[in-house]
Formats: sequence, C-alpha cells, structure tokens
Amino acid sequence: MRTQVAIIGGGPSGLLLSQLLHRKGIDTVVLERKTRDYVLGRIRAGVLETGFVDLMREAGVAERMDAECIIHDGTVIAFGEKQFRIDFREATGESVVIYGQTELTRDLYDAREAVGGKIVFNVEDVVIHGADTDAPHLTYSVDGAEKRIDCEFVAGCDGFHGVSRQTIPLNVRREYEKVYPFGWLGLLSDTPPVHEELIYSNSERGFALCSQRSWTRSRYYIQCSLSDHVEDWTDQMFWNELRRRLPQDVAERLVTGKSIEKSIAPLRSFVTEPMRWGRLFLCGDAAHIVPPTGAKGLNTAASDIHYLYHGLLQYYEEGDSEGIDRYSEKALARIWKAERFSWSTTNLLHRFPDQNGFDLKMQKADIDFLRENREAQSVFAQNYVGLPF
Repeated sequence: MRTQVAIIGGGPSGLLLSQLLHRKGIDTVVLERKTRDYVLGRIRAGVLETGFVDLMREAGVAERMDAECIIHDGTVIAFGEKQFRIDFREATGESVVIYGQTELTRDLYDAREAVGGKIVFNVEDVVIHGADTDAPHLTYSVDGAEKRIDCEFVAGCDGFHGVSRQTIPLNVRREYEKVYPFGWLGLLSDTPPVHEELIYSNSERGFALCSQRSWTRSRYYIQCSLSDHVEDWTDQMFWNELRRRLPQDVAERLVTGKSIEKSIAPLRSFVTEPMRWGRLFLCGDAAHIVPPTGAKGLNTAASDIHYLYHGLLQYYEEGDSEGIDRYSEKALARIWKAERFSWSTTNLLHRFPDQNGFDLKMQKADIDFLRENREAQSVFAQNYVGLPF
C-alpha cells in the first residue's frame, strides 16, 4: 500500500488530521491498534477551545457539534465557602464549547467512512522505518499477516505508549516530566449538572470538579490518593465526599445517581523535544501530556494538528517546506504555555501532601488575588479559552 501521509493512531487527533488533509486532496491511511468500538468506549474530556472548534468546522464535521454543544462563557472557582466567576466572554470575547470527546470522535469516524477514508483497525507490531530519510515506510501486522505502507510523511498520533516517540533516537530526544502525588477519581452519571458552568473547588479535603457532558449527563472528579483503587469507592462514598468538598449551597443542589463509569487517572506533566525527526511528526499525547486541571489535553493535540496540517498543505500546494521545517518549534512554543497554565492551575487548586502552613497561606493569597484582580482573571481566561495558534 502507498499513501502520502501515514497516520498512526485512530483517536481524535489522527482522524482530524486525516479528514483535513482529505478535503485538500492529500491521501492518508490511519492505523489503529484497537477497534472503532473500543476507541469510542473511552471516556475523555469535553471542553473544546475556539481553535479546536474552528478546525472541526474546517474539516466539515461540526454540524452535530454545533447543534448539540453547550457554550460556556465562564467558569466558577470555589475556595471553601467562597465562590467567584471568571467571565471568559467579557475578558476575551471568546467562549469554550462543551462537547464530549466520544461524540466528537464518532463524528470524525462517520465522516471518514462516508468518503471511504482508509482506516485499518486491530493493527499490531507497528514499526517506523527510514523516518530520517526521504522514503519512510511502516510495517505492521493484522490477524498475523504482515503488511507494509510506503509513504512520504508519518504522523505519530498514537499516544504516550505508542511507537512513534520511541522511534526517535535517545540521543536526539529529551524528555521533561513532573509526576503529581495524587490522582483524579472521576464519576460519570446520567444526572443534571449541578451548575450551568464548570465549578473548580479547592477545599481542605482536596480538589473537586463539577463538569458536564450535556444537560442530562454529568462528570464529577475528586482528588484522591495514588494508592486508591476504583473498587475502594462505592457510588455513595463518592457522592458523600464530593459534597464535603463543595460550598454548601452547591452541595445542596447536587443530584446524585448510579455511576455509568468510574475511573482513577494519575496526573502528569510531560513534554518531549523535538516533536519532529526527519519525516516523522509527533502529535498530541505522543509528545506531551498535561494534568487535566486546565482542560488542555485534547486542545493541545488540536494545536499540533493545526501546525502540521498547514505545514503539509504548504508543502504539497506550494512546494515550500517552511511549515514542516518549523513544525516542532511552533508546536512546542504553544505547548509549553499550555503546560505552564495546567501546572499553575493544578498547584492553585489541589492540596499537596507536603504543604505546610506557609504554603497554604500562599495558595489562599493566590486565589484571593485571582478573585479580586480583573487583570489576573483576564490572563486566566485567555489561557482557558485557548491561546492563538
């Protein structure tokens, strides 16, 4: 098989890149390790920056998103019983969109299938060959049969544990990492959200987040120990602890119900440099991870796709390699700003095991400053709705 751009990973970033390139007449093949149903069964974030929404529209897959999404013009931050709202619209003129990643990925799969886009599922043993040459190719197996794709470029959208990052030699790449001493226990339920916008809460008992997927489906999180297991937490235990971490008036409004899904996610900040080696380009979790506090995970992947898509477009339509030559530089410049925002927001809102009295006073002072200062709120809002590409 031969294609122009081979894409490893059939998640939202790989599918979005494939759809964008298809609309410009650039041929792609997507390789996915799992089945479509498996990919669509993963529960992920649902807060989309303006830039991501614009990419979906450019890809021609925004009709259902535009019809069903929820627009958030701000967010609420709570500290104990105190609450304040940061108005995104007032500060930046922009909003964020609430639309579940599962639904977004479904839309992308439907679009690729509608035009006969090439997606190969259940792929194993992927190896990238000749990424540092002008003629890269991939080998892989499906049901025990060995296959090969010759291509001009490889987009590694295969996540933190994928083959793409590992293909870049150790003497070329450098990795930066911070592991946080806690995780998030998340619960999904078919219950109305407790508030029309997200609530981020810092309490003496730890962090909590009230989020949503729709007006009838809610997603809640509480900070938990890394030693905890999902089985340790019954639904009732979760709801009781969540109430304790919310302001009283919010807790009293909380509608509880049976969980659809519960999971624990560790928190990590991670970046690898460079994001390009020869004709191999890393995108999304293959190159970087952020803690979910700032809602940047899926959105940082989208910014990578923006830069790579426009770089490839410049190459194929104009014969100019400037965009792909500067891909890593441009992507990392924005990624590190998103990493900073996620790191700082995580430090602002969580309780750390080694915090002393001074640390807690500094945390409270930071939150008070954000509550009282319009310029600080404007900076927060600019980062939350998404910095320009």
